[in-house]
Amino acid sequence: MVIAIQFLVLTLVILSILLVVGIPVVLASPKQWEQSKNLILVGSGLWAGLVLLTGFMNSLTT
Repeated sequence: MVIAIQFLVLTLVILSILLVVGIPVVLASPKQWEQSKNLILVGSGLWAGLVLLTGFMNSLTT
């Protein structure tokens, strides 16, 4: 169970780094928001889901 939580946390950290770098780049580029809006929204939803899933899995171990 601990390995699964560590994998979830690693995935969350990698996705967070990608979003922290990617969102300002997309917003600063002209006309990139229209093209990348769905990708950013899916990434943000996936991030929120990972936060909830990691919290739930962590509550099962303690």
